[in-house]
Amino acid sequence: MTAIATRNGRTAGIAALVVACMIGLAFASAPLYRMFCEATGLDGTTQRADRAPGAVAGQIGVRFDANIDPALPWKFEPVQETVRIHPGARTQIFYRASNYTARKTTGTAVFNVTPVSAGKYFSKIECFCFTEQTLQGGQSVDMPVVFFVDPKIREDEATKDIDEITLSYTFYPVESPAKAR
Repeated sequence: MTAIATRNGRTAGIAALVVACMIGLAFASAPLYRMFCEATGLDGTTQRADRAPGAVAGQIGVRFDANIDPALPWKFEPVQETVRIHPGARTQIFYRASNYTARKTTGTAVFNVTPVSAGKYFSKIECFCFTEQTLQGGQSVDMPVVFFVDPKIREDEATKDIDEITLSYTFYPVESPAKAR
């Protein structure tokens, strides 16, 4: 083999390795981005917590929004549209979902918080959005969300003047629900 053929083979091998790495990175980018958003609150991504730190003085409003993909034959709405809470206080509210078909359907909810800068201070302890939800034909359920707003929201220059946060959910159909139900 000549030196040129050896170099061409090496170049082709490196190019194939780069392509394989790029494909792997493309598949890993969505989970990595989701982890990054959860860690930083980027794009209004909320945090997960085990417990609330305890209420502090002051209040902040939380508004609840509900949306549904047209392909999912459900009605979805907050039971209560707004609350005023003390930062750090454990708060529970409910959303109601109703299946308007005669057959069992499954949906999954995605969420965000606005203003997006408040996402890193909005923590959920319990939420229907953590798992897929299956409703029997004609069934209606009240689904809880247990959350708190971290008192540190008042210490951050970017968020200290926020008076209201909106927690928004959109339900989408699940093509094939998880088997572990």
